Amino acid sequence: MITGLDHVQLAMPKGAEETARRFFVSILGFEEVEKPEALRSRGGCWFKQQNAVLHLGVEEPFAPARKAHPAFRVADIEAFRAKLEANNIEIVDDTSLPHVKRFFVSDPFGNRIEFVREGDAY
Repeated sequence: MITGLDHVQLAMPKGAEETARRFFVSILGFEEVEKPEALRSRGGCWFKQQNAVLHLGVEEPFAPARKAHPAFRVADIEAFRAKLEANNIEIVDDTSLPHVKRFFVSDPFGNRIEFVREGDAY
């Protein structure tokens, strides 16, 4: 029986860890988690924020996930949106589910990420 989700992994290009840190830590507010010693040589970064855990792994050749994506819950989605806009992050609104307040962005590598207002459900 599945009891929860441990983490989500997205791909990133080799050598782009600093770019990942600037976006996921400085803009999105994640905290970087040190990777286990046995996995460090593979590159990439691990991040967490409360119960949301995200791993970025190096993939060669790199291809961004433009459809598949993580969806993160956000307590104050309007304030979060304003923070993204202040950092010149392009936001793609989606109103296809009228009872769900959500939008999409792309990380610096082109991976799609969804943000959903806390309390909204599919």
